[in-house]
Amino acid sequence: MSEQPRRHVIQEPSRRQFIKTSSAIVASGALAGGLGVARSAHAAGSDQIKIALIGCGGRGAGAAAQALSTAGDVKLVALADAFQDNLDNTLKGLRQQFADRVEVPKERQFAGFDAYQHALDAGADLVILATPPGFRPIHFEAAIRAGKHVFMEKPVAVDAPGVRQVLAAAELARQKGLGVGVGLQRRHQAAYQETIQRLQDGAIGTIMLMRAYWNGTRPWFRPRQAGQTEMEYQMRNWYYFNWLCGDHIVEQHIHNLDVINWLKGDYPVSANGMGGLQIRKGKDDGEIFDHHFVEFTYRDGSTLYSQCRHMPGCWNHVAEHAHGTKGSVDIGAGIIDGDNKWRYRDRGQRPDPFQVEHDDLFASIRSGNPINEAEYGAKSSMTAIYGRMATYSGKVLSWDEAIGSSICLAPQEYSFTATPPVVPDAQGNYPIAIPGVTRVV
Repeated sequence: MSEQPRRHVIQEPSRRQFIKTSSAIVASGALAGGLGVARSAHAAGSDQIKIALIGCGGRGAGAAAQALSTAGDVKLVALADAFQDNLDNTLKGLRQQFADRVEVPKERQFAGFDAYQHALDAGADLVILATPPGFRPIHFEAAIRAGKHVFMEKPVAVDAPGVRQVLAAAELARQKGLGVGVGLQRRHQAAYQETIQRLQDGAIGTIMLMRAYWNGTRPWFRPRQAGQTEMEYQMRNWYYFNWLCGDHIVEQHIHNLDVINWLKGDYPVSANGMGGLQIRKGKDDGEIFDHHFVEFTYRDGSTLYSQCRHMPGCWNHVAEHAHGTKGSVDIGAGIIDGDNKWRYRDRGQRPDPFQVEHDDLFASIRSGNPINEAEYGAKSSMTAIYGRMATYSGKVLSWDEAIGSSICLAPQEYSFTATPPVVPDAQGNYPIAIPGVTRVV
């Protein structure tokens, strides 16, 4: 695709307009018209499941490959992405790897902001949503309305209005009997599953303190190209803009926060935190922080200390730990110390959890009893957003305040010529949140 911007404007109501009405519509039952199992919900057997991929970046290509590797008859029938070059590259790779399972002629290849709408009309039974997460609420709600099973990457939203939109669509999916998988693959990983079960059965006693980390180095970025509009530049560098990514506490650290929520069977009720920019201060660094620390408190009074950082040369650590009255645990490693020492043994098999999450979703659809992971996906996304709200504001916030926030990060218009929600100043610098000043609710 040339670097000249495409000029597509979404002609349906904007996300901001939808947010104002979705909760009321679901409550009234208007969204639920024509419920029952969708025609694409396979009851049992080996019926072919047709897949549409919406979002053709690296994670989208990976998710499509995993979906095409599931048992049974599966076929990729449509691709959609904002950028033609992403679509072309992913389609080429998938055709090389899965020649007999990829059937995507030119008329089922869609580029532009409205591409997802066309993909939903292309005859698929299941859609993979792997665009930047800021688009997830729009795409998920549209897919469920269209009666499609869904696999969606995490996080599922970047702000509280988006979380509420996903929760409303999740309820509609439940009523329609549609399967929904969410890319929080630790929940499908045997070591995590067995360790969490032992902890919930009391292996370390009453859990009082948890620690969660995603400390690493700077992610990728793509230099600004001649002729790019500001919207295209931000879309190409979606990781650095909150309306697209939610900050790295939301995009990455959600995995660790979700593990703690899973362990507790609950969500935090209070949060305070601090964060900022220490080393990433250039014009190509967007608006996200490079470090966050949040203290979350759960309903039972237990505390989670949460760290995430993008700083080279520092201590890197991606893990979750818990401390109880009878011992402690490194959850991901599956090692319990204390009164009930234990170590997870994989017995020579350690299947890829990224594959297992697709295997589980597709198997559930074929069985006629599809799983629906949308609620915990939405609430763990909200936990990460909640953390960002705490670090950006410098305030102590309750869960109810955070999830009830009316602040929407979405743009007023989705087109490559539109103005994004944030723009650089005359010196080329983007506005950065100021704790004690920035409003988040």
